[in-house]
Amino acid sequence: MRTTTFVVAFILSISGLSAGQELAEYHSIRDGFKILFLGEPAVTNITWASHQGYMLPGRVYRVDRGREHYSVTVVDYSGIEQMAIARVKTCPAGAPLCRGTDISGPGLWKHDVREALLFATSKFVERDAKVTELTWSQLDMVEGNEIQLLNADQSRTYGYVTMHEMKLYITEATVPKGSPPATLFQTSLGWVDKDGNGIRYQTVYSNEFHGMRVYPVPPLAGAAGGRAAGAGPQGRQGGTGGR
Repeated sequence: MRTTTFVVAFILSISGLSAGQELAEYHSIRDGFKILFLGEPAVTNITWASHQGYMLPGRVYRVDRGREHYSVTVVDYSGIEQMAIARVKTCPAGAPLCRGTDISGPGLWKHDVREALLFATSKFVERDAKVTELTWSQLDMVEGNEIQLLNADQSRTYGYVTMHEMKLYITEATVPKGSPPATLFQTSLGWVDKDGNGIRYQTVYSNEFHGMRVYPVPPLAGAAGGRAAGAGPQGRQGGTGGR
């Protein structure tokens, strides 16, 4: 019992949580992810302007607790090829860049998918804040970029940008000066299949190659529970996204 109490206290201390706050694994089967949230997030539909100007559908999952803010933004790139084919029909004569190439795809849609992760990361870098960390990382073997910012008001932002199965994921947590780091939220992102079971790959997954089916998707290492293989879904089933 004393050991269990110590472990719980340690988790709370490193995550910035108090004993009165609810920490639970939230599942969105609709958007194929799971993450540790402080309570039930509000879900808002958005439109995301991609680097090449395609207007893509998305959703923001957000929890606000005073001056603490936690969110997951999901942007669906799966329909971009059809958008690009429609765009090419309106290209003026003598505009090869508009039409695209075999490498870029019609309307540059393949390039847009390839650069989506970098484009979303650049939006963090362009803020009026000091970048204190920017590094390649992986969560359950899906590659992405880890970002940390020191904001003008001395609050800190912890972000993660990744793509999985043609969806862009942007997680962001901002905590006030003096608060423990929000790295537990930042690194708790994972993946679920259509049945809500966790996913973890045996080798590194890159959307540029695997999501676009240039290469076969890596084999699974089994259901992923947080940082290691485990049982099926736990926690809530995620509002409109998880049912």
